Amino acid sequence: MEITFDGGKVISAHINGHTISTDQPRNGGGQNSAPPPFELFLASIGTCAGIYVKSFCDQRNIATENIKIIQHADYNRETGLPTNIKIDIQLPADFPEKYKAAVISAAELCKVKKTIANPPKFEVITSIN
Repeated sequence: MEITFDGGKVISAHINGHTISTDQPRNGGGQNSAPPPFELFLASIGTCAGIYVKSFCDQRNIATENIKIIQHADYNRETGLPTNIKIDIQLPADFPEKYKAAVISAAELCKVKKTIANPPKFEVITSIN
């Protein structure tokens, strides 16, 4: 992954032929042209859970058009860091009762969530290019 500085507060990640841009809100000196990095981090949690829910449903031929995930975070007022992240898988009334617990288990397989629960060591270095 390569990270580039693209003018103003726009910072982009380039990975496997994709570019993911971030920006800061106007009150943070940016142009609000893209989500800030922390919002992308939070989105990666919900979308990762969504992939597992989608796969679970696809394997059982359960339609996903009326399923949605609502994610909410509570924050520590002093640090601004999340203290609780709630992932609410909203299922339609006709969702099979026998799969409700299993769809939660599927969402909990999310690799992003597992990484947060078992954080890696971070190493930040400098080098001359």
